[in-house]
Amino acid sequence: MPRLSANLSMLFTEVPFLERIALAREHGFNAVECWFPYDHEPSEIRRALAAHQVQLIGINTPPGDPARGEFGFAALPEREADFMRSFNQALEYAIALDCPNIHVLSGRLDPTTQREHADDVFVANVSRAAERAKEAGKTLLIEPLNPTDRPRYFLSRQAQASALIERIGSAQVKIMFDVYHVQMTEGNIIARLRERIGHIGHIQIADVPGRGEPGTGEINFEFVLAAIDATGYDGWVGCEYKPTSRTVAGLSWRQTYAATKRRM
Repeated sequence: MPRLSANLSMLFTEVPFLERIALAREHGFNAVECWFPYDHEPSEIRRALAAHQVQLIGINTPPGDPARGEFGFAALPEREADFMRSFNQALEYAIALDCPNIHVLSGRLDPTTQREHADDVFVANVSRAAERAKEAGKTLLIEPLNPTDRPRYFLSRQAQASALIERIGSAQVKIMFDVYHVQMTEGNIIARLRERIGHIGHIQIADVPGRGEPGTGEINFEFVLAAIDATGYDGWVGCEYKPTSRTVAGLSWRQTYAATKRRM
């Protein structure tokens, strides 16, 4: 089985954010990721990570104002300044926390926005960010999200993400391949994985329907996890799922797939 990281925005939410780092380490996770760490100073997070010998491997750019339906800015015309402010904040945190990956949120398109215009805005914004990411030794991740959960989100399909990466032309930009979103939007997970492995920088998992832990839905994770290993992918696989009960009670799925275990 691939190396697993715990997404602290979805797991161990029974306790405050900084305490989740200790719980993750106690239950076998050497790495964690999260969506938005910005309610805490980097120094606070760094102390907690160091105290429990846990690596932070991914954060998101700030989403904007959720009350206004905002979820990132990278593809939004006339919001370039907002994008750079959000990216600069994420980069500051990534540098302070030795975090290698920044997930760049693309944003929800206004129905009147032409797709071609949004593509151009996205390529220009992410190209500029990639130059700064290269200087800092960071990787930018872009993630297609399914339109049921995230209607009007700019990115929704793997081929779309790959085409944009080709246009950007930077080795710093990779796909966040989320098994849950792939199944919801496209299906045929293993074929999509094999097709895109050259562009994949990080993988996340959850089952369908419901986004629960592996084994609670229709996805055959024995095959999926084995297929991830078979590609030669040696990065982390993020557990970004909604526990069906308490987090710790749901972690037994890892033993279910122990036959595919490589290292944790």
